Amino acid sequence: MFIKNMIETITHYVKTQPDAIVYDELGKTHTYADLAHDSDAIAASIIALKLAEKSPVLVFGGQTYEMLATFVALTKSGHAYIPVDASSAVERLTSVLEIAQPAAVIAVSELPISNDDIAVPVFSADDLAASLAQKIVPEYDLSNAVLGDETYYIIFTSGTTGQPKGVQISHDNLLSFVNWLINDAAFDLPKQAKMLAQPPYSFDLSVMYWAPTLAVGGTLYALPKEKTANFKALFAVLPKMPIQVWTSTPSFVDMAMLSDDFTAEKMPDLTRFYFCGEELTVKTAAKLRQRFPQAVIVNSFGPTEATVAFSAVAISDEMIKSAERLPIGYVKSDAPTVILDDKLQEVPVNTPGEIVVTGPGISKGYIHNPEKTQEVFFELNGKPAYHTGDIGSFDENGLLHYGGRMDFQIKFNGYRIELEEVAHVLKKSHYVEAAVAVPRYNAEHKIQQLLAYVVVPDDVRAQFEKPLDLTKAIKLELANDMMDYMMPSRFIYRDSLPITPNGKVDIKALIAEVNAK
Repeated sequence: MFIKNMIETITHYVKTQPDAIVYDELGKTHTYADLAHDSDAIAASIIALKLAEKSPVLVFGGQTYEMLATFVALTKSGHAYIPVDASSAVERLTSVLEIAQPAAVIAVSELPISNDDIAVPVFSADDLAASLAQKIVPEYDLSNAVLGDETYYIIFTSGTTGQPKGVQISHDNLLSFVNWLINDAAFDLPKQAKMLAQPPYSFDLSVMYWAPTLAVGGTLYALPKEKTANFKALFAVLPKMPIQVWTSTPSFVDMAMLSDDFTAEKMPDLTRFYFCGEELTVKTAAKLRQRFPQAVIVNSFGPTEATVAFSAVAISDEMIKSAERLPIGYVKSDAPTVILDDKLQEVPVNTPGEIVVTGPGISKGYIHNPEKTQEVFFELNGKPAYHTGDIGSFDENGLLHYGGRMDFQIKFNGYRIELEEVAHVLKKSHYVEAAVAVPRYNAEHKIQQLLAYVVVPDDVRAQFEKPLDLTKAIKLELANDMMDYMMPSRFIYRDSLPITPNGKVDIKALIAEVNAK
């Protein structure tokens, strides 16, 4: 199966399976026929705003059907959309407005700022409801729909420092990703797949569920923020979802595995897990294999700038048994990838360097940010290319292995240390459930201490009279795995680690906490 146009593909399912469910929001369902009607109605309202041709539109909201219908409507009417999650901080929203300069804002959820503070038209939730209430809507003329190199969506990355950057993803970029996922044997995507829709639309991991689901005529099962934020509420609804495919960060599945109900016996339809966004550890994969022995566990890798992911591998039992760090996949055929040293020379097999990816999945760059675009986007061997800023290496079999972020390298006491490597080794301890290493800076902005935030199970805590005794036990267990200079000098024990709205461990929040004055 190979798709050439997202809207034409959706329209095909509207005609061939109009009554099939496209979106299920905790039992509230919408069909492909509903999606056609509603996106046409919204598109007509967008056209009435007389926005500049091909200008982007900001869409503010959560995990709702109206968000999806608005995205489709904007694509139909020739506009890129900029998703901003309803749980975003006000500063995030205002930064995106300032940087992206959208032609309009569609407030699917109520905005946290006054419309008077926004310099462009605001299409409110009431306006949206009025559009959707129209009984008869003429089928929208698709001649203006987003195509080719035109921007399909713009997702703002959080970035490790500084202002967020708006990554422009074209229709061609999206097709490169979708056609790979729906055809690659590693993913083994079912026809008319029933997929969990949990990561927010402002996180590009969401593209890994909505785009392939629509491409194969499947159903999205939405898991709203209010359910994921409350563990009891989450497991009141999750085991009842007939999902076949789970897409999330590893951190979110770690949270799900805190429940004894998260098993193949309780969720027999769930047979595929797709992971991206952060590292999948051996420990998480092993736990998941115990819970779902027959499931396909896919580890994938890629930055937003390369359209979600460009490498993937189905994790085998042998990998779980023997690998210290799981591979991040075989590179997709249209994304030639090289490992370069600091002189931009290609390195041999099993030699670490920067991962540089090329091909039709590479973004055209950051909106209204030519300086940052020029820093990381370039041309290599006649193809668009991107400096990922990630360290990696290829093995003899062509498998890509991850080695951490270049911007998570620190220099401490004369040694170069990978923060992710420290966390990775800490998690090898049988006492440790989760861990993050963070630096503490002095007044001169030099690192004076390396700390670890650590989560251990309750039964582990009960074994030790004092936290210091537990710390000594962890250090003793890892003495042969970690060099002395890498071992954090202080361990801070928590019941859980903070999670970003995207489902990743919030390392920046922890760094800010230990460096608060």
